[in-house]
Amino acid sequence: MSTATTERDALYARALAKHWFYPLTLPDGRKLTSSHDGRVDAIHHTRARMLDAFLADRFADDRSALGAIDLACHQGWFSLQLARAGFGRVEAVDARREHVEDAALLADIYQSNAMRARQSDVFALKPDVDGTHDLVLMFGLLYHLENPIGALRVARALARRACVIETQVVPHMAGMVDWGSYEYVRPLKGCFGIIDEVDETHAPEASVTGVCLAPSTEGLLWLLRAIGFREAWVLPVPSDGYEQLRHGKRVMVAALV
Repeated sequence: MSTATTERDALYARALAKHWFYPLTLPDGRKLTSSHDGRVDAIHHTRARMLDAFLADRFADDRSALGAIDLACHQGWFSLQLARAGFGRVEAVDARREHVEDAALLADIYQSNAMRARQSDVFALKPDVDGTHDLVLMFGLLYHLENPIGALRVARALARRACVIETQVVPHMAGMVDWGSYEYVRPLKGCFGIIDEVDETHAPEASVTGVCLAPSTEGLLWLLRAIGFREAWVLPVPSDGYEQLRHGKRVMVAALV
């Protein structure tokens, strides 16, 4: 048995011994074990289809000279999608070491030379150190943060061309608010819902602090423009897509620099 075959089999064995949040199949056809028996696979497939449609629309040409960064990459499924889509450099970044290790394992298994996994809190990323990227991805992160506006500012600072955000959202509130006096009122641009994950910080898909602020869709769009994106809109959902995205309880938003 060759050294390459032995190394490949060792990588496969590591992957088969783990549970995965995403629907994954090894290059030899064997399926990796799901951590949820496939119950949430539909959301991942819908996100992937929507991302592919956005790339076809806004990054239609050769992508080999382009770079992307996947913030809170989790196990690296979408980072791998970007690498397979032809991006020449894909940074897979996550605050949890076990996620970084999983993402690195995927990169090795699928022989993705473009993909590099590393550990970092999103708020530690800075363009003068971490560079800017043609595409910034932020899937499933924003609504797990207690400072979502700060995270959006980081995304804007890192983005050279575009950012795509997928997030849970809360019902919108609109109207006028007294601002110091009934004689001086301001329009409400959006809102955040406070979600409690204080007892769930051990969970790999939960907040690392336990305090979560989920935006309304209208508030998120307003914020993206307010922090410096020139355009922001909600991406269309396939008619057979995941129910929360179809019904606007989650959204995927694109923002252009």
